[in-house]
Amino acid sequence: MCLMSFLVTYYLSNILDKKFFDNSGEPMGRIKDVLVIFSQEKPRIVAVKVKVKGEERILNFDRFDVRKIQLDCVVYCEEMVEYTIPENTNILNLAENILDKQILDINGRKLVRVNDVRLVKVASGSYAVAVDVGLDGIFRRLGISRPVSSVLSPFRVKVPGKYILFDDVEAVDYSTFGITLSKPYTKLHTLHPSDLADVIEDLDQKSRKALFESLDEEKAADVLEELEPEAQIEMIESLSIEKAADVLEKMPADEAADLIDELEEDKAEQLLNEIEKESSDDIREILQYEDEEVGSLMMTEFISFKETITVDETIEYLRSVKPESDTIYYLYVVDNDGRLKGTVSLRDLVIADPNMILYDIMKRTLAYVYDDDRLDSLAEIISKYNLLAIPVINKEKKMEGVVVIDDIVEDLLDKRKTE
Repeated sequence: MCLMSFLVTYYLSNILDKKFFDNSGEPMGRIKDVLVIFSQEKPRIVAVKVKVKGEERILNFDRFDVRKIQLDCVVYCEEMVEYTIPENTNILNLAENILDKQILDINGRKLVRVNDVRLVKVASGSYAVAVDVGLDGIFRRLGISRPVSSVLSPFRVKVPGKYILFDDVEAVDYSTFGITLSKPYTKLHTLHPSDLADVIEDLDQKSRKALFESLDEEKAADVLEELEPEAQIEMIESLSIEKAADVLEKMPADEAADLIDELEEDKAEQLLNEIEKESSDDIREILQYEDEEVGSLMMTEFISFKETITVDETIEYLRSVKPESDTIYYLYVVDNDGRLKGTVSLRDLVIADPNMILYDIMKRTLAYVYDDDRLDSLAEIISKYNLLAIPVINKEKKMEGVVVIDDIVEDLLDKRKTE
């Protein structure tokens, strides 16, 4: 094996489409791509795709040496040894799969274009350490980086370089590579659903579909809620009925109902039949209301307790179910027939004697709306009573659901957009 100097840093553009030589300096062929394998460390360079006498070959990179000679990179090959790509391996061609592609800057939470890739050779091997997304990468690719720097140098101006470590990036269009990584999009799960929704909306249709399908149902449901209506429909229609149903089951019933209501009738019915019965029934209940009725906006997931349950039993129940934050703005107290009798705030619950029953601490004077009231009435009531949520009842005063302030604000904003 050839001797390697301790540290050499260079760029993919320095060696791409360049000749490589034997130890006597005779040209052997041209480098067409660099293959890296993903493991627990940085992406390690394991092979190069070369063209030798008109034939493409994949050669083991261990037999190559990259040297800096008067600021230029020169690649030597001790021996041309074929490299066999292992099955089920996370391996990418840097030029084909990364260069000029969109990737996600995890920390910046935005898509960027890769202009070059920074490589390093150390004693333990050669690695891809960062992507170059700055102007300097473009100039380097065009072969004008040095002339531009020379022109700007007297003015003490430097060409801005911008690098993102491989640890902080994620490719988002593996669907176009003809390969599958064993754990694609792992880093995407660290993003807030709204940030991830913004990323998805900026992608082309094929990459958007591949990224969304890689998410588990819980994350996909959260992201779907944050997408624009047109993108929501596109995502659901791109999934199989089974996968789409799994995602919709994880969404609040009112959000799922809004989405399903925009689909063609046959597709909507297929989904409702595939969704588990309890969720499907909740969605169908909301769909029966007109768009301008309160019932069309309510959440059917709410927490209610019987009047006779104790404070301690209530707290234990909340601890066991760990409800979402928007379902416990208030606790609703109902009688044995499910009729709304009062509300209890979390503050009142915490400071009350554990042995007291909810009937003794609940507020009996409360605001509520009927399920067939007009949506226009909600904003005034919420504002008048300074509420975060308002219970929805039917004509028999049985609770049907809850409307939270977030949904009211969103509805008002949507109406303004369409005016």
